[in-house]
Amino acid sequence: MASALLPLAWYWPALGGLAIGTAAGVLLLTAGRVMGVSGMLGIALGLSKGGDRKGALLFLIGAIVAAGVTYALVPGHTVSMTPRWPALLPGGLLVGYGTRLGSGCTSGHGVCGLARLSPRSIAATAVFMTAAALTVFAMRHLWGMP
Repeated sequence: MASALLPLAWYWPALGGLAIGTAAGVLLLTAGRVMGVSGMLGIALGLSKGGDRKGALLFLIGAIVAAGVTYALVPGHTVSMTPRWPALLPGGLLVGYGTRLGSGCTSGHGVCGLARLSPRSIAATAVFMTAAALTVFAMRHLWGMP
């Protein structure tokens, strides 16, 4: 009955958002740390000072395992990449550089920073949401991409 009321396209992302929010709250309340993937990766790789390296590594492993379990349990999803590998490498490096430069990634600023009303996260979220909207506008209306 509930699945008839909630289309699958809304249901699974809502559960994912609930899980991310719960994990962020639990980490903040139990460890006093803000949950952000780039920060966890930095701690796990030993690039950031402080933090529990084993805990950060377990967090990242858990995120990967959870994605795999979700992919296995939710039917009808496919994973495909349109760019070629040489385009992905510099893109990934630029994203990594940007998260270090911006003191966090979209998950850290958007989920945790906004919840704490952090001025830096409010500014960062405003910047990356504006950049995303302008990118979509340019790709669809200026370059005619779908």
